[in-house]
Amino acid sequence: MKMNQIIQQLKNSKHILLATHIHPDGDAIGSLLAMGLALEEIKKKVQLYNESVLPAVYNFLPSIHRIKDYAGALEAYDTAVILDCSDLQRVGEAAEAISRTPVIINIDHHATNNRFGRYQLIDPKASATAVLIYRLISAMEIPITTSMAYAIYTGIMADTGSFRFSNTTSEAFKICHEMVLNGADPHKVAYHVYETISLKRVKLLNMLYDTIEISENGKLSSMTLTQNMLHATGTSITDVEGLINYARRIENVKVAVLLYERADGRQMRASNDREFHVSLRSDGSVNVANLAAAFGGGGHRGAAGFDIHGSLPEVKTQLYSIASRLL
Repeated sequence: MKMNQIIQQLKNSKHILLATHIHPDGDAIGSLLAMGLALEEIKKKVQLYNESVLPAVYNFLPSIHRIKDYAGALEAYDTAVILDCSDLQRVGEAAEAISRTPVIINIDHHATNNRFGRYQLIDPKASATAVLIYRLISAMEIPITTSMAYAIYTGIMADTGSFRFSNTTSEAFKICHEMVLNGADPHKVAYHVYETISLKRVKLLNMLYDTIEISENGKLSSMTLTQNMLHATGTSITDVEGLINYARRIENVKVAVLLYERADGRQMRASNDREFHVSLRSDGSVNVANLAAAFGGGGHRGAAGFDIHGSLPEVKTQLYSIASRLL
């Protein structure tokens, strides 16, 4: 029933805004592109929006240039489709204005989704939001183009860690097989997402290696990323995606933590009181969404995050204290 209501709303809409979360990953970008391209196939006027600079590794995706960092005249949209966001606020500064759109459709696979919007298509069992986009496009009987195939394949591959994470399902493989038949080249995707790395990113990784710490019980590892490190290497937050996995792969580690010092947190607060975004990754044995929830965040069993204020030592103390009880 929900799927039918969403399809009807999309077919009745004339001007649609599609948006996803700040600092987008492959699933967010792939879902945004696939949904936008599909709606254009049925002659809808769409705007693809993301506030952040997009990670360079996804520049190979056909039509990536269609994603803009401005939302346009928000009062002009009759429908907003919010993708891969557990909370509307995750879209960034435009969230409040977008909330006034007559109809909001919430499409997501996070278990912590707060069910915002008039219509929701939410399935925490789906490997990626791109899986839900595939289901929706199929239900609308829209033929999948090569550009859409690349977007969907990339979204699923990214959120399953190249089909290595515990959220990988038979449905994910089935959809990706179909995307390959529709023109997506697995080697091309993997090469750009995983095999291409800039010298600046290598230098940043070396700095991150030096910050690795292990909890007393050896079950939690942490890396710390500061604004000074980004400035020194000439990198940005878009260069950080996936680097947390180096800490997760350490022997006996069950949970990896990446503490990222936000730029506005450093500028607006005293030197000993910063704002950090904390990314969590699990080896599959620990539900890090529960850990993130303890700090007001959310996510998936294997990947989650939250924001926190305080000095770096204070933040680490809180993390290690709670982690020691969960691991």
